[in-house]
Amino acid sequence: MTAEPVLEARDLRRRYGDTVALDGVSVTVEAGEVFGLVGPNGAGKTTLVRALTGTTSVEGTVRLFGVEPTAVDRSRVGLLPQEFAPAGRLTVRELLAYYAGLYEEARSVESVLDDVGLVEAADTWYEDLSGGQKRRACVGAALVNDPELLFLDEPTSGLDPRASRTVRDTLASLGAGDTTVFLSTHILPVVDELADVVGVLADGRLVAEGPPEQLKTRAAAGDQRTLEDVFLDVTGDVGDGLDVAGGGDDSLDVAGEDSDGSRNGSQTGTNGTTPNSHTADSEQSVVSADHEEGQE
Repeated sequence: MTAEPVLEARDLRRRYGDTVALDGVSVTVEAGEVFGLVGPNGAGKTTLVRALTGTTSVEGTVRLFGVEPTAVDRSRVGLLPQEFAPAGRLTVRELLAYYAGLYEEARSVESVLDDVGLVEAADTWYEDLSGGQKRRACVGAALVNDPELLFLDEPTSGLDPRASRTVRDTLASLGAGDTTVFLSTHILPVVDELADVVGVLADGRLVAEGPPEQLKTRAAAGDQRTLEDVFLDVTGDVGDGLDVAGGGDDSLDVAGEDSDGSRNGSQTGTNGTTPNSHTADSEQSVVSADHEEGQE
């Protein structure tokens, strides 16, 4: 008997006024898979993550562990949204302890600190961290409940190469275990390295999907040998204006990582309400929480 997919979405559609964010997207993620979602700005990646976690309303159906996202036991799911703004006057240790305290069972704070490479910065206030350290702390907050299904929206944003490697090693270890990961990113080498299946989103539609090597093998017939070539081929004019050299804000990085802190701005919520948040309109990111909707 075939096991039920951890994540299954069918014909998802979402509009913001005249803008089509999702146009009939269907996706299935099996237990233990790492699914990598890539696409240019405005493709609908963040809207899709919100739809899959139940934090925005959409047409179509979504099932996590066989039930609607709002019905899932939140201890089974972790979420790192693209924007996340913890209180600046919490230390990293206090921040992780806060989120761990939201669950009946949670990982030890020390083990999470070790995973994200912040042991030495554990007692530093969040506001005093570098941009890369802040993002690693955010990743740690999504890991405290040891989720079975983990959603990550741009987890390596704002990281220098060394910090990015720490996060990528952590994600690789999760993917090698029992954790199912849905990874949305603009950095193609990340999905090429980590993903079992890659989906390319453009204009709200999933225009290509498959294992990285399979996509590259198909592209090789046209003398295209990299995931970058696949992306540029299937997105066509949608990819115009992308920074293929990397380093630009919100660009598609097909060459490397962003510099430390270069893209760290106002970040909002993960796994629960933000403790003492100084952001007035923080997005709540629990799978059952309401939030203010917006465009990607």
